[in-house]
Amino acid sequence: MTRNTTGLPMSPRHGSPYVFDPGTLCLEFLVTGGPGAYAVHESLHEPRDLADWCARFRLRLDPELVTVSGTELAAARTLRDALWRTVLAHLDGRPLPPEGVAEVNRAAARAPLAPRMGTDRECAWVVPADATAVLSTIARDAVELLTGPLADRIRECGSEDCRLVFVDTSRPGRRRWCSMDRCGNRQKVRALRARREAEDPA
Repeated sequence: MTRNTTGLPMSPRHGSPYVFDPGTLCLEFLVTGGPGAYAVHESLHEPRDLADWCARFRLRLDPELVTVSGTELAAARTLRDALWRTVLAHLDGRPLPPEGVAEVNRAAARAPLAPRMGTDRECAWVVPADATAVLSTIARDAVELLTGPLADRIRECGSEDCRLVFVDTSRPGRRRWCSMDRCGNRQKVRALRARREAEDPA
């Protein structure tokens, strides 16, 4: 269970800011970096970085009320990298990596964040909380996604130079881009340029 949102503000090194909605908490966590080629996007350098991430998008936790130890920060990066490997294997139609699945299950087995309801019927989380509970919540979300009906809706952005992953929650199931404001718009520009060149080679 995660709170309803409208999207995650993204600030790429090149290009204009845009909004990206991966559709689920565990895929949102992947934007913090990852193994191999994804390491260039690493944003979890210090415990405070993880606490600050908890304030964004779906969780909306007060970072001042989330405790993160050095050990938990290392566990966060380990879980995130395991999620990347597991999701990429799923997208490629390969068997899920046993070590990745084991890491997700280890995190999911711990106590997650506890939800609470306000008198305004808004859902929030019981705080203060620790990072272990946050990671458990992320891992449980991954288990639910990869074993549930939306597993076949996990997509990688169709742009050649974008590797963002999302759940296609559109009714027709034809979402191709991480964001129409970024990759979708760039593809439109490329297609328009190609048509003009085809019409007027000179």
